[in-house]
Amino acid sequence: MQHAVGSPLPPPHQPGHGPAVGWSPAAHHPGAPQGPAPAPQGSGPVPPPPPGFTGAPPSGPLPPHPAAPPQAMPPHLSAPPPPDTTGHVALPPGGPVGVPMAPPSPVTPDPATTTLAVLLIGPAGAGKTSVARYWADHRGVPTAHISLDDVREWVRSGFADPQSGWNDHSEAQYRLARRTCGFAARNFLANGISCILDDAVFPDRPVVGLGGWKRHVGPGLLPVVLLPGLDIVLERNAERSGNRRLTDEEVARIHGRMAGWYGSGLPIIDNSQLDVPETAKLLDDVLARAIASPPQW
Repeated sequence: MQHAVGSPLPPPHQPGHGPAVGWSPAAHHPGAPQGPAPAPQGSGPVPPPPPGFTGAPPSGPLPPHPAAPPQAMPPHLSAPPPPDTTGHVALPPGGPVGVPMAPPSPVTPDPATTTLAVLLIGPAGAGKTSVARYWADHRGVPTAHISLDDVREWVRSGFADPQSGWNDHSEAQYRLARRTCGFAARNFLANGISCILDDAVFPDRPVVGLGGWKRHVGPGLLPVVLLPGLDIVLERNAERSGNRRLTDEEVARIHGRMAGWYGSGLPIIDNSQLDVPETAKLLDDVLARAIASPPQW
């Protein structure tokens, strides 16, 4: 009897024995390449069959492969990050300042120890900068003074001086200075530092003036108007120098526009007969009332 020519069949599976080792399923397919089956990866060498042996290689478990020692985690992944020794302090994000809340007691709140955002409004020569600086210097809590004119004058080349004529260029620099002051105030307030800003805000331009400050700083901003008499404003303006000194005609025009704050509901301080410390003390009294009953603006 003639038998079919081909590779020998694998030995039958017997109880107690694992699957045949070294036998490749490709041996059942005539077209598959013939050759010794590759040893399992990581196993030891398989001994050659004895001479004359035509069956499959002996079955049975191979010698166990020694387990690889566990690898240590790289230091830059396992070790905690080193402490920051650069002196850098991460600041919390600034947000709009909220309306200050009066303490739940009949005691009048003390603005000298409360974190506030104040906008001091007034014409040129009203004493805004002097009062704001003095008020900030004599508070019981950290306070920053941010002057719009100071920020405007950060521009050295290409400074648009309104004295040379009000135009789109000078208007754009005023808007930029207000946004910069508002951004600075929000950062100070986010870190527990009060702010007082001073600006000549006109009541007949609410969107650009008071509305702009409210958008930049927040609804908790407390506006106070500083408005002495015209003769006092003219006298103080005459003592100025540089680009902050205006003509008498311009001072009178600005002062007339500022009179529109009467009847607006904002607190107004007439400091015609008050020096700087007395005006700052009156400002504290006005702010105490504003904290207890915030103005609607």
